[in-house]
Amino acid sequence: MSKSLKKLVEESREKNQPEVDMSDRGISNMLDVNGLFTLSHITQLVLSHNKLTTVPPNIAELKNLEVLNFFNNQIEELPTQISSLQKLKHLNLGNFVSAGGSVVKITVLGLNCGARAWCQLTVYSWVAGLWDVWNGSGRDGPGARSSTATLRALYLSDNDFEILPPDIGKLTKLQILSLRDNDLISLPKEIGELTQLKELHIQGNRLTVLPPELGKLADG
Repeated sequence: MSKSLKKLVEESREKNQPEVDMSDRGISNMLDVNGLFTLSHITQLVLSHNKLTTVPPNIAELKNLEVLNFFNNQIEELPTQISSLQKLKHLNLGNFVSAGGSVVKITVLGLNCGARAWCQLTVYSWVAGLWDVWNGSGRDGPGARSSTATLRALYLSDNDFEILPPDIGKLTKLQILSLRDNDLISLPKEIGELTQLKELHIQGNRLTVLPPELGKLADG
């Protein structure tokens, strides 16, 4: 018989176990797992094959996490606090499907990376529609491109990005794009393909010239 979630938390705390596996437990809300966010010592948390739809800001309390696995859930929104996990090396967000089997369409993604390479790779993997960039496999995941194509808001402010990938143009449903306080020296012409864009925040960068394709948005 599998251990209860309560027992897993207690054993990890009492024995100082660094890895906690809560995969395939029918968890729909991380806040329902009592004591989970007191396990600040853990380095690996596996929550794959559950029914999560959100990740609470409390995730930042697990400050020693190196591996965080949300594979095969129904998550539609990620908190910016996830990027405060400075030791995080592997973040698995693959194969998000709904209970009915359709691909979950992530609508909000907020990250504040600073100079952390893993976080920048994660951002680029989402923009490019690649699920597995963070672990170096570089393979397209099922439904990844349709997921990024439905993104409504992308917050990437206060990072060290110098280049925005051309694949940004694939986020055709994007309405808000915040790129303020980075080191961007240019914007790709593909940004003109974001015909539904209502807000573009680019203050605090090193931009000297804007692509003429931005005129398409003004005309729209």
